[in-house]
Amino acid sequence: MDRQPAHRRDKPEFLGFGLGLRPQHYEDILNGDPPIDWFEVISENYMVPGGQPLRILDEMRDRYPLVMHGVSMSIASTSPLDLDYLQDLKALAKRVEPKWISDHLCWTGVHGVNLHDLLPIPYTNEALDHVSARVHKVQEILGRPLTLENVSSYIAFEGEDMTEWEFLSQLARRTECFLLFDVNNVYVGARNHGYDPMKFLNGIPHDAVVQFHLAGHEDHGDYVVDTHDHDVCDEVFDLYRAALERFGPVSTMIERDDYIPPLADVVAELERARAIATDVFGTGAAPRSRAPIMSERV
Repeated sequence: MDRQPAHRRDKPEFLGFGLGLRPQHYEDILNGDPPIDWFEVISENYMVPGGQPLRILDEMRDRYPLVMHGVSMSIASTSPLDLDYLQDLKALAKRVEPKWISDHLCWTGVHGVNLHDLLPIPYTNEALDHVSARVHKVQEILGRPLTLENVSSYIAFEGEDMTEWEFLSQLARRTECFLLFDVNNVYVGARNHGYDPMKFLNGIPHDAVVQFHLAGHEDHGDYVVDTHDHDVCDEVFDLYRAALERFGPVSTMIERDDYIPPLADVVAELERARAIATDVFGTGAAPRSRAPIMSERV
């Protein structure tokens, strides 16, 4: 019998169109008013005792809605959950008051070794049981639903019991976690493994998806590498349009992690995403008026 979720899932509000917060853009954001509705922050960059990163984070929190996105939870590892990490994550969430907390459906290390990569898992019933139990535990510690992202992959495992989208669907049903649907990762996976990206898209539960990632990649012809160092290509924007038609308005952001261009260039990409959503939904996807964020911090 499936274990019942510890926390009822209330789907967060649609935030509009955001960016991953990067230090190269701090000054332009804080000294201006770019047409950005919200920001995603890398949790580990701010899990520090003090200093400039937290000062900037507090300023951003006072001006914009934020979500927290991690890279080190290692939710699918066979090593025990890092309880110190989770307590630090919970403390940061208390400070930031994020709309949600996300990480990746992957493992990043084992036996005390962090490999600093987002490594894929076999989509088996055994893995599903294992990850589901760990998601329940994390949600109990954080006191809120977790959001998990599909990752890019370059290998496939023999003896799998289900597809990646079936695994994600089952995981969301069992745990009531949310899903971060990375459109670029689906495109990369479809190219690398030869599946139809629309099957992935149509296989994900409609009510579980709270965020879209859009990013660039390196195309090597026979394979594609998720690098976040290029502009979003036309094919990923086409898949994004299909995702909007499938899931409705979903908070959307651009990821850029290397060869980071000026803020205006990334905002121009974000405006393309906004224009596609406006074409699909009309004014329901228009920019939101941004009021000051009211914080409970004292």
